[in-house]
Amino acid sequence: MGKIQVSDSELVSLYIRGNEKAFATLVQRYKSKVYTTIYLVVKDQYVAEDLLQDTFIKAVEVLREGKYNEEGKFLPWVLRIAHNLAIDYFRREKRYPSVVFEDGSSVFNTLEFAEDSIESMQIKRESHEHLRDLIKRLPDQQREVLVMRHYDDMSFQEIADATGVSINTALGRMRYALINLRKMMSKTAYAYDTNLYQYAR
Repeated sequence: MGKIQVSDSELVSLYIRGNEKAFATLVQRYKSKVYTTIYLVVKDQYVAEDLLQDTFIKAVEVLREGKYNEEGKFLPWVLRIAHNLAIDYFRREKRYPSVVFEDGSSVFNTLEFAEDSIESMQIKRESHEHLRDLIKRLPDQQREVLVMRHYDDMSFQEIADATGVSINTALGRMRYALINLRKMMSKTAYAYDTNLYQYAR
């Protein structure tokens, strides 16, 4: 018979009562998933490692202050902390990865660039900068879902859990994010592929 695993809520309670090993168990249980979530956003091993530590430090602070009230849902809670730290990092760095949609195509897949052309590389760089600006202009809730879905590679159920809304609300925010992004792009001189937005109509 296998060893019975102690639940997250029990480990949290044990830690709050002074059992340091209980939190260490939570860290071991979820550090890989938290790290992966952060890395998919920041695309940098060292930054991800720093933010991983910051995430659990923040979690400890909240627990010690007695402010934790997630009804035993430790993982979505700690992932939300990680996500917020990653977003704060991007706000400081003012950079976003390029959006890749569910069909695997990129916003810029209709723009062809020759690898040896300095001019074409400049155009590509300016195009990506333009996309970052458009994403930052989305309403906060829509931008959050877009980032979590395409940069964190989270499912809509995970997004719903992490943001404390229903899955239908998460889907709705994603839909409006894509619609608004498409509208903003249609007003620019860049040649975007309208097929990318077929499921946003």
